[in-house]
Amino acid sequence: MGLIVGNRGFFPDHLAKSGREEMIGVLKAAGIEVVALTPQESKYGAVETREESRRCAELFKRHRDRIGGIIVTLPNFGEERAIADTLRLADLRIPVLIQATPDDPKKMTIASRRDSFCGKMSACNNLRQYGIPYSITTLHTESPDSPEFAKDLAWFAAVCRVVKGFRNLRVGAIGARPAAFNTVRYSEKLLESQGISIETLDLSEVLGRIDRMKDNDDLAQAKLAAIKKYVDSSSVPAQALLKMAKLGAVVDQWMVATEVTISAVQCWTSIEENLGVVPCTVMSMMSNELLSSACEVDICGVLGMHALQLASGTPSALLDWNNNYGSDPNKAVCFHCSNLPKHFFRSVKMDFQEIIAGTVGKENTFGTCVGLIKPEKMSFARFSTDDTSGKMRGYVGEGRFTDDPLNTFGGAGVVEIPNLQRLLHFICERGFEHHVAANLSTVASAVQEATTRYLGWDMHYHGREDGAC
Repeated sequence: MGLIVGNRGFFPDHLAKSGREEMIGVLKAAGIEVVALTPQESKYGAVETREESRRCAELFKRHRDRIGGIIVTLPNFGEERAIADTLRLADLRIPVLIQATPDDPKKMTIASRRDSFCGKMSACNNLRQYGIPYSITTLHTESPDSPEFAKDLAWFAAVCRVVKGFRNLRVGAIGARPAAFNTVRYSEKLLESQGISIETLDLSEVLGRIDRMKDNDDLAQAKLAAIKKYVDSSSVPAQALLKMAKLGAVVDQWMVATEVTISAVQCWTSIEENLGVVPCTVMSMMSNELLSSACEVDICGVLGMHALQLASGTPSALLDWNNNYGSDPNKAVCFHCSNLPKHFFRSVKMDFQEIIAGTVGKENTFGTCVGLIKPEKMSFARFSTDDTSGKMRGYVGEGRFTDDPLNTFGGAGVVEIPNLQRLLHFICERGFEHHVAANLSTVASAVQEATTRYLGWDMHYHGREDGAC
């Protein structure tokens, strides 16, 4: 994090000195590296004059590739112009958090009064005038060493990870969109305008490389060992496992060569008919390793997975809003057939894909990850390219996976979401896809902040007043 320490000279500037030291100590204790002016570079390492703003901005620019966000701390009122000038001159275009330290009612004399309560409003007013987006803490004033700020700092770090993770992102589209899935159409040009590039790979190239790969190839054998270690595959034919291993090795090589971070893969039904396995376990392993992978070439779906994963630091899955659960209006069955990461399951084994088996034969559909999702809190997200308006749009929210009984195949769980019927109406009225990204965490707020305030997307937050941030 970059750190800007606000100071205004006719307020007690010893507070700038102690406030800087306190904030740096808190950030370092949280495992965050700090880039800030030193007391040798400006008065108390704060910014107050135009020269100090320029100096701080130059420091930030030198560390542009390392800084994921900027924290503005106000141990006293702070010089509003200096703060805004620093951010404008640095021009990093990254998230900014404004924190103000509270006054102590017992220390309200001229020697120790902060007035940060008031100064925060002036700083925010100037940033609004300058057109610089910023985030604010939950409480108007929070001590750096308070539990409230610790929670806000973790939230802001998640916001920063999402924003940084979507800058110059490269996504792999492996295979064509299945003909029957118009729902996963998207605008590649609109994504490119957001700095998100799509790298395509035809399935014929994948199958050709697999065909040329020897059974004893080192990468294939390494992937085979990894698959056997990852999931119980004792009931799966050895030849099917070797095909999966070759598929995984080819995809891994291609992603490294093309600098692709996440991917979406065609499944129905070319891979089954031409290779004789499903790609689910290979995709599950990628998602479990935080290299999110979505099926049915759902590019916008994998973007949702990626955002949740960046915010939480844990694996995401792509699910169908699939079934009602009895008569409970706030419960539904989320399901895929499945490539869910191992992180999601209570227990998991590899099996055949029961849906496609009826078309291409059981022997050609081994490779699914079968099990129930563990009861846990969850966040969900869906992004879409709104081609007619030329905008990115989406929704986020939170709920929980329950331990309700469920007798089904694939990977599935019962999800409980407050006012679920309202969300389902919203999805249908706005024409969103039936796929949704899920993560076993509570990070919807961070994803909402990153996508709306810093990426400029049109987002709805389910469960908040009018869906507002």
